[in-house]
Amino acid sequence: MRKIKLYRFSFETLEFQEARWTRTRLLLTGLSLGAIVLAILLFINQEYNDILGIGIIQHNSLVNENRILQSQLQFLTRRLDGIQKQLAKLGEKSNELRMRVDLPKLDDDILKAGIGGVEERIDFTASSSVNSLINLIRSTTEKTERELDLQTKSYAEIGVTYEQNKIRFSHLPAIKPMEGFYNKYDFGMRFHPILQFNRPHEGIDIINEVGTPIYAPGDGVIDFIGHQVGYGLTIEIDHSYSIKTVYGHLSKSLVKEGQKVKRGDLIARSGNSGLSNGPHLHYEVRVNGVAQNPINYFFDDVKLSDLNN
Repeated sequence: MRKIKLYRFSFETLEFQEARWTRTRLLLTGLSLGAIVLAILLFINQEYNDILGIGIIQHNSLVNENRILQSQLQFLTRRLDGIQKQLAKLGEKSNELRMRVDLPKLDDDILKAGIGGVEERIDFTASSSVNSLINLIRSTTEKTERELDLQTKSYAEIGVTYEQNKIRFSHLPAIKPMEGFYNKYDFGMRFHPILQFNRPHEGIDIINEVGTPIYAPGDGVIDFIGHQVGYGLTIEIDHSYSIKTVYGHLSKSLVKEGQKVKRGDLIARSGNSGLSNGPHLHYEVRVNGVAQNPINYFFDDVKLSDLNN
């Protein structure tokens, strides 16, 4: 009887173990099939650009785009910083050129007023680092645009002034109008050699023989030709800019009233007409009607021979 009972117990235990193993195999099979199906779904999702809307690819893509964006923003920030440095150098050159054409420098107060401004910070709903970089680029770009506009206007002003100066300088009586000797103390109060008393001498006398060529010392218009008391045959040139030159004691005029002349043009020949004690040219420079010392307008490095070549 004991043997029969033992046999029945062993049979039931085996049956129970076999049933449990069957359930385990089914569970493992189900998990394996689920993993395979999940892998297939992920593969399909990746191939068709997240067709299932799982979002893993988009997340990885956004992370990669954010990394590239930060890298490019940092690159643009460095480029803008380099442009700012170049603009600063242009500003220094601009001030140098402004002084050369007799314009005031753009001082710090003008620069601050021209390129300053309140920086507006905007929230782009991005990460803190990206948001800061974008705002930095915006403010730097706006400052660069304002500074570029300021320098553009400055260089334009320099160009206009330079062209105006070229015209003005061409009218300036900048050379000695005739070859010859003169006394650098001849201008001002002096003892008149003929009248024998002290009187103002509003020009200088350039001494040379009769017939010596006389040239226009600057661009202008022949304003007067005729005889004046004491001066004899006289020519006056209006150089504009409130400047006139006077040529006295001439022997011959080679121009006409109203005629335009340029620096170096032959206008007359010296003589001994009028109240004169010898052949010479009486030469005056007047600014706003006031006599100036002509030698202050002589540029020693500019010679008549240079202009006539």
